[in-house]
Parts: sequence; C-alpha cells; structure tokens
Amino acid sequence: MRILIAEDHPDNREMLTRRLERRGYEVHCAENGAEAVEMAKSCAPDLILMDISMPVMSGIEATKVIRTTPDVAGVKIVALTAHAMESARRECMEAGCDDFATKPVDFAGLVALIEKYAA
Repeated sequence: MRILIAEDHPDNREMLTRRLERRGYEVHCAENGAEAVEMAKSCAPDLILMDISMPVMSGIEATKVIRTTPDVAGVKIVALTAHAMESARRECMEAGCDDFATKPVDFAGLVALIEKYAA
C-alpha cells in the first residue's frame, strides 16, 4: 500500500515515515498542501495522511482540489489535526476527508485506521 504523508513539520513527517515503512508501507511525503496535490497525481497513493494546518495550501484546500481531480478523486484521505473539536472533524469531512485522526498521533490507532482502508 502506498501512503502519502502531507505534513509540514519535519519531525512528524520523519517519525510517521519511519514507523510506517517498518510496517511495510511504501511512503511518499509532501511538505505543504500544494505539494500534496502534485504528489497525489505523481505517486498515485492508496491513502493520504493529510495534515490540516500547512503552509502554501491548507490540508482542507488540498483535499478539495484532490476531490475534483479525476485521476486521484477516489483516493482515501485521513485528516490529521491537533484540533479535536467536533467542528474541526465536521470541516474535514465536509471538505472530502474519509476519516479523521488527532495529534499527537496514537500510532496503533492510526495503523488500525490505515488497515481499515487497506482491505
């Protein structure tokens, strides 16, 4: 399974990459929302872990663009955010995210979420 991590914080990106690769996932990374849109087109991920607060283009904006891009519109997108309020979840889901996970990341819970979409 190919996973695109869209995350502007280098430590979070590195930690997620390392731990997911150890589990056998092919991981690609983007540092901002605009890069995430381009990487989604070029690496054809099965799932995107989309940080919501990123520079250049937010995760919400990037998700909306991906959902209107025919070749990648169906890719699964899991929002990652430090905002745990229901309004944040609702905003992510309305933008087109398939699921939602909060930061700091509960890695076991995140892996369970990824495996839900790997089936």
